[in-house]
Amino acid sequence: MTIASAIAGIGATEFSKRSGRSELQLAAEAVFRALDDAGLPPSEVDGLVTYSQDANQEIAVARETGIGELSFFSRIPYGGGAACATVQQAAMAIATRQASTVVCYRAFNERSGRRFGQPDATIGGEPSSQGLEMSWHVPYGLMTPAAWVAMFARRYMHTYGAGSEDFGRVAVAMRKHAATNPAAWFYKRPITLEEHQASRWIVEPLHLLDCCQESDGAVALVITSLDRARDLRHSPALIAAATQGAGAGQMMMTSYYRDDMTGLPEMSVVGRKLWEMSGMSPSDIQTAILYDHFTPFVLPQLEELGFCPRGEAKDFIADGGIELDGPLPVNPHGGQLGEAYIHGMNGIAEAVRQIRGTAVNQIKNARNVLVTAGTGVPTSALILTTP
Repeated sequence: MTIASAIAGIGATEFSKRSGRSELQLAAEAVFRALDDAGLPPSEVDGLVTYSQDANQEIAVARETGIGELSFFSRIPYGGGAACATVQQAAMAIATRQASTVVCYRAFNERSGRRFGQPDATIGGEPSSQGLEMSWHVPYGLMTPAAWVAMFARRYMHTYGAGSEDFGRVAVAMRKHAATNPAAWFYKRPITLEEHQASRWIVEPLHLLDCCQESDGAVALVITSLDRARDLRHSPALIAAATQGAGAGQMMMTSYYRDDMTGLPEMSVVGRKLWEMSGMSPSDIQTAILYDHFTPFVLPQLEELGFCPRGEAKDFIADGGIELDGPLPVNPHGGQLGEAYIHGMNGIAEAVRQIRGTAVNQIKNARNVLVTAGTGVPTSALILTTP
């Protein structure tokens, strides 16, 4: 079974450390570029989807870009976990005739505006369920995503015998891919494993080069029916599967009370649904765009999605499994470690390029591409395929 909608246009701003522009300006530019890529006027858009953390109201983006009446708009929570869910929401709106053409967008003024990942002691005192959750962690210094992931990474290392070098091989591969991508912030700047190991500690066992970038920029996607997409400027990327998932005992990157802290059960939920909806299996995927905000979470994603057995991702990576010429090239654009950190939306754009055959690091015969969203949180994923 396939979903009768497709991604018909992609657009992105330049990725930078300090754009000097507002998030609304960045969002509008990405939307304009996506519509131009699809060959559609703003007047044809009747739906908008973004993240709960995006600063731009839908009505502001609509005014800025000349989009008229909106019959559908939606916001997806959980930061990076929202990425693929925006496409899922758009596809559902089209399938139920709530909208005919939907634009998904995410704008980030992360480096020059609000810096993600900085310690914030106030998050443990908010009068909310998340504030209550964080009140158990913040007093002990667990105030940043890096610190939260470090706890998981240490347990994974203990259970499966992984080391910092295994995480480092992920960073080296992503930077290698980014080094040949002119759109990447780290274009022409690969790293070695020795450089990874020598980079300063952020929170053990995470080095600086285990952590994604802080980026300014925006990405937008145009989703419409497959029939409409066939008449547009580029060959569309068919949405073969789109799903969301949360695991038992799920918390917001601090699911420390599960019986097993070495996996990502929410990704397992998503994976099962992806294979069921698409009728595919891991062997049908030519390349994967995995959410790589921190290197340790790439390993359990490979395992939860069925690309290798539990505990064996480190060996798969060490054998070149995620390289461009490996059995499962991961993030040919460089990912969030190498291209930019736009909460995973730039990964969906790369998946579309792979399906079109226009990627800089094009994978041969890329017919089916899997994309994941934020890890450690309620998450989402896609499979895009050729129509």
